[in-house]
Amino acid sequence: MEQTHILVVEDDRRVSELICRALREQGWLTTAAFDGEQGLQYIEMQPFDLAILDIILPKIDGVSLCKQLRQQQYHLPVIMLTALGTTDDKLEGFDAGADDYLVKPFDILELLARIRALLKRGKPMPTPQNNDALAYADLSVDLRSKQVSRAGKNIDLTPKEFALLCYMLEHAERVLPRSEIAQEVWGVNFDTGTNFIDVYINYLRKKIDRHFEPKLIHTKTGMGFVLRINQPNDV
Repeated sequence: MEQTHILVVEDDRRVSELICRALREQGWLTTAAFDGEQGLQYIEMQPFDLAILDIILPKIDGVSLCKQLRQQQYHLPVIMLTALGTTDDKLEGFDAGADDYLVKPFDILELLARIRALLKRGKPMPTPQNNDALAYADLSVDLRSKQVSRAGKNIDLTPKEFALLCYMLEHAERVLPRSEIAQEVWGVNFDTGTNFIDVYINYLRKKIDRHFEPKLIHTKTGMGFVLRINQPNDV
């Protein structure tokens, strides 16, 4: 069985060695890079199962590196490691395509748990088998090109907005609790005590519903969110 190979991009060599040692103790292979440019070169040279990126890096910062990876269709799971911990910082990381976010100082056991969860989950983007498109009403998603359109008009989404919309389309007309969305779109370690999900639902509404009728994304008070054509009591 092929060993799991993890890339650690961290410019603090002491922290990098601490992480790599803990990963090796789990039986995983590690490669360390000390700036974003070196990290990108490693990814272009060989496959990895997961990448851990510090945000503040020389040459190419972690957010920019993650954006480049997603633009170039690299789908490896990414954990952001940073001393920055505000909601805006986390949103920036998720918008860049990160799958999880851990604030320094962190417990190495927590990092290992998040790595296991992402490795078990595999690719973060939900894709139905034998199907290249999702559609509901006049809203459609091409899963190969990642193109979203409504009533024939193209709509630009960030990676996490796209993942959320795909999940809602896959479960159209079913009320989705926040806890389920957190687990299935962001991973089981997502901090459900924050308002991230509501923030992203509002992002989607502005792009998917604001200039179109009928409205498709609705809130069921105390229950969650649902994608469907308006029904009585929908908000």
